[in-house]
Amino acid sequence: MRDKHPFAAISVAVLLAVGTVPIAAQAADIEKGREKADQICAACHGKDGNTPIDPSYPKLGGQHRDYLERALLDYRDDRRKNPIMAGQAKALSRDDIRNLAA
Repeated sequence: MRDKHPFAAISVAVLLAVGTVPIAAQAADIEKGREKADQICAACHGKDGNTPIDPSYPKLGGQHRDYLERALLDYRDDRRKNPIMAGQAKALSRDDIRNLAA
């Protein structure tokens, strides 16, 4: 017997798939992230994120979004230890971090 409501089944499948898209990825504001990076990151990591003032500082330009977001959250929440980065990250809101990582 054929399904009498194929559209309903497809609609449910699409809604379930859309519901799995991370909200964080949808909510990031790249322009706000650029502005924040110019304010707080560029002095040490360079305007492009790849010209740090000290060779021991990491190059961040082109780094994966999820890595940057996790690192900043970990610095902010004292799960990753670096007094300079912890001080910078503690001043960031969750939205700031999401935008910076985008």
